[in-house]
Amino acid sequence: MTCPIAQAERLLAEAPRDGADGPSGPGLAAALRGSGLLAECLALAHNAPDPLRLLDALSRMGRANLSAGRIFEGHVNAVKLLYLHDGPRDAVRQGLLHGIWGADGPDPARLEGGTLHGQKLFASGADVLDRMIVTARSDRGLHLLMFRRDQLAGRLFPGEWQVSGMKATASGRCDLEGLALADAVQLGPPDAYMTEPHFHGGVWRYAAVQLGAMRALTAMTADQLTARGQQDAPLQAMRLHRMITGCETVRLWLAQAACRIERADALPADAEAAILARLVTADQAVALLAEMDQALGAASFATAHPADRVRRDLSLYLRQAGPDALALASVTRILADPELRARWVG
Repeated sequence: MTCPIAQAERLLAEAPRDGADGPSGPGLAAALRGSGLLAECLALAHNAPDPLRLLDALSRMGRANLSAGRIFEGHVNAVKLLYLHDGPRDAVRQGLLHGIWGADGPDPARLEGGTLHGQKLFASGADVLDRMIVTARSDRGLHLLMFRRDQLAGRLFPGEWQVSGMKATASGRCDLEGLALADAVQLGPPDAYMTEPHFHGGVWRYAAVQLGAMRALTAMTADQLTARGQQDAPLQAMRLHRMITGCETVRLWLAQAACRIERADALPADAEAAILARLVTADQAVALLAEMDQALGAASFATAHPADRVRRDLSLYLRQAGPDALALASVTRILADPELRARWVG
């Protein structure tokens, strides 16, 4: 039987280039659904016997296609929330695509009485998700509410996503105005979503998707330099060397984070391992992009070049979600807590 991860890689590689920037979101979602990987998340997403298999799946989806990796990571996140808050998982078993939308804009999502108001922004997969978990605040805290796609008919605006990278995620807007709380599946009590180590502790997962893009760019660079006969040029070889070691640095940080966060007895303090791994990933990815640009030169900025879309996708994805604030808060916690300071500073 074909491994779902390998099957997803194959189907993503074969996805038709039917979008403005390569395969569209529906094509990528069809590949994920057809591979069996979405249902496989029942075994991968929460307390998996081998957390490194989840790291492998996330990284390989990001290497195959960064937009597909982002959509898949959202599915993993949603499935984990269903486990953590005793939500229904039959739709996961059926291979339906899940996601979570947390970002608010000028009109934040809120719950007043039994009615929802406001909107969600950056709603990744707005054109393809089957089940959507949204966050909404009330005077009792932050709620997790899950809806079916048909319940949001006429409320989704994926076409408003007009950016240079990650186009296929169609991360548009969702209008929640007037929806009834009674129609939603409520997951856990208010503010349960923000409990560590699984709130900030989950950031290692999207960094794992970003690692996949880093590896894709490193492979493209190696192939291009070889094709040009430049692989033995000292400066080019050193650039490629730094790209390779950057990827491995990230992998080791993420492996540590995965093994700490994804264990059954994970502690709130373990979230720092995920935060630091995510920040290291961003730093290494930025350095890798600079090395690639130096190695490949202006030719790689042509829209037909295989590196161009991955560069744009990764550059945008690295901005998720408020890395400066994440770093500042992490350092503050580490310096204030003797145990965290002993672990990370010495």
